[in-house]
Amino acid sequence: MNGAAAQEAAEAATDGALSPAVAPGAVSLADASGGASLVQSVDWLAIAPPTITAVVGLILLVADLFVPEKRKRLLGYGAVAGLTVAIISLVPLLGEDRTTFCLTTDTTACSYTADAFALSIQLLVLGGALLTALLSLHRTRDELPAGEYWFLLLSSTAGAALLPASRDLATLIVALEVASLPAFALVGMRRGDRLSSESALKFFLSSVTATAVTLLGVSFVYATTGSLHLTRIAANLGDVSGQLETLARTGVALTLIGFAFKTAAVPFHFWVPDTYVGAPLPIAAFLSVIGKAVGFSGLVLVTVIAFPGYADVWGPAIAVLAALTMTAGNAAALLQSASRDWSAVRLLAWSSVAQAGYILVPIAAAAYAGADQIGSTVAYALMYAVVNLGAFAVVTVVSRTSPRNRLSDYRGLWYTRPLTALTLGFFLLCLAGLPPGIIGLFAKVTVFSSAVDAGLGWLAVVMGVNVVIALYYYLKWTAILFQAPATAKAGAESGGIAVSGAGTLVRTPVAVTTAIALTAAVGVLLSGYPQLVLRFAATSLF
Repeated sequence: MNGAAAQEAAEAATDGALSPAVAPGAVSLADASGGASLVQSVDWLAIAPPTITAVVGLILLVADLFVPEKRKRLLGYGAVAGLTVAIISLVPLLGEDRTTFCLTTDTTACSYTADAFALSIQLLVLGGALLTALLSLHRTRDELPAGEYWFLLLSSTAGAALLPASRDLATLIVALEVASLPAFALVGMRRGDRLSSESALKFFLSSVTATAVTLLGVSFVYATTGSLHLTRIAANLGDVSGQLETLARTGVALTLIGFAFKTAAVPFHFWVPDTYVGAPLPIAAFLSVIGKAVGFSGLVLVTVIAFPGYADVWGPAIAVLAALTMTAGNAAALLQSASRDWSAVRLLAWSSVAQAGYILVPIAAAAYAGADQIGSTVAYALMYAVVNLGAFAVVTVVSRTSPRNRLSDYRGLWYTRPLTALTLGFFLLCLAGLPPGIIGLFAKVTVFSSAVDAGLGWLAVVMGVNVVIALYYYLKWTAILFQAPATAKAGAESGGIAVSGAGTLVRTPVAVTTAIALTAAVGVLLSGYPQLVLRFAATSLF
């Protein structure tokens, strides 16, 4: 952030006379000649959420060197406590917009802004990371290296929390990479597991390619505007000469690719099912929610704030991506076989692709009806985060007795774990948008309305068709929960524990039970009082 801001300040101090190539030299010249000071003030309260998360991650990494093996579980409790403090640090920021790392010559050009949009996404990110930590406590005690795991998880969370508050392209890209790079290692954390290593490699290679394309786009945008701050880019893009118009449009299109990849939008979605299957289940849950938060918040910032003058470029493109994404995701989820290994995780993976399509709809609508449509995306994302993390938490419970996690393994769950079955059924109905999952229904209606209000009738029709398609596989899974249990599986064993059907009674860790209870309680609360999140759809977040 400081490098981008210093470069921008140097340009302003020399009245824009220097080109980007010589702007770095202007920093020392301006300072030596007694020009405007480039020293920036820092609002530590505004940057507290990502800072606390990053600092706790570093502390846990160092502490791992000194904590004896039998006390490694304390690192997990430290991570949970740190994330809780980071969430609490959001409270003093409510009700006002706070900016920091601003240019000393132009206080309207800032690199970090804690506004309603940023705080909403940071709550989603930090809350999702906290639930992921709860799901991971028993895994780090039994299977995964504790110190590295908690450091990587908190580092990725810090990057994800930084991104929605970023207001220049340099900080956006840095935040995107800080969120992404630890995730590659987390996916491949199961040492000696070929599937885990293969998934991490696929995730890494595809992500690096998308990032390279995005950086090329950023360089084009900088070349045509001479600025990295989003507000200045928006102002300068309106004055691009005809000779640079094509370069500017190309830069806008390429810049969107990296964020589209993180949202798992088609055709950048191919890494999702294999990555979710190969990753530890808590990390699959983390990617399904936090990864999407990173992607769509980045898309929102670059489109609505930086590129509003090029809505004719990104608006139709995102609308087409939304239609393709929801259709491809639902079609693939529909084809999952109940007896295929890891079919439950694959169904959630393809479902998350389809849900990304719904999340993209209001962003496309913002090109035609203004930035107020973005509230629908935030409202839907908050609902999706709660119920999808809850579904993954239940899948974590079932995986303890049925490690291959087939849909058929959930048959008769009601007869052995009735509360768990009811909870999963509730989450699936929320994702489908059916009562009693009222919040899922209202969130879908809000997204549908944003498309209609923007004049995207064809996209609203595509969404309506896809919602109907999704009902089939969500209801099919729900029905499996309440079917009569299958007969005992002859000879099926996992880790020396005999598996005799869905929901075989094996003690569920307290932290996992807590995660399920929290998500279920929030889901029920939102269904009873949906205005808690739907109010974002009627509020301007910028």
